[in-house]
Amino acid sequence: MLNDPGQWLAFALSGWTTTWPTQLLAIIWILWVISWVVASFWSGQTKKHVMTWDSLKYRLPILAGAVLFLPLTGKVLGEKPLWQFSSLGIYVLACLVLAGISFTWWARIHLGRFWSNAITHKEGHQVIDTGPYGLVRHPIYTGLIAGMLVTGIAVGTVTAMLGAVLISVGMGLKARMEEGFLTEELGADAYGSYCRRVPMLIPFLRPN
Repeated sequence: MLNDPGQWLAFALSGWTTTWPTQLLAIIWILWVISWVVASFWSGQTKKHVMTWDSLKYRLPILAGAVLFLPLTGKVLGEKPLWQFSSLGIYVLACLVLAGISFTWWARIHLGRFWSNAITHKEGHQVIDTGPYGLVRHPIYTGLIAGMLVTGIAVGTVTAMLGAVLISVGMGLKARMEEGFLTEELGADAYGSYCRRVPMLIPFLRPN
């Protein structure tokens, strides 16, 4: 029985977060989440946003994916990794995750006060097509999807990989919804022209 709160905490954190070297990936993601939440207070005033009911289309797969991605889920199910990487392999994968996270932060800083966690139209909002936004239209999603998929592969459990895929699908749906919203808000000429020049999520591909 887990009567001690400390035992519950240890159980919740058990799984791939306490197994070195995959623990390194957990540390990277925890630091990213903390920094991202703190930075969320630096955002411009919202003029208009997508209704919560409509946003469920992308929030539900992201939420389901996040539950599967949690180390606790694999622990409860008694999962074992399908494969094991060497320490060197994990360090290489960790560098790839850091690259994805760094891409999100480059985009976040470049976007400035126009950034929002939800799909919104900020005061003074305009099309940003420089920096990472000159490479892809949704660099934050690109970085997160890359980091999530690499982490799922590194952990090697079915739930972690399925969770990463569901989160990626949810972000793809959010990107599509965001583009429809911004096309209406900023104008088909301005945002539509941007979509025709810059790929959506994968750099150097033909814009779609």
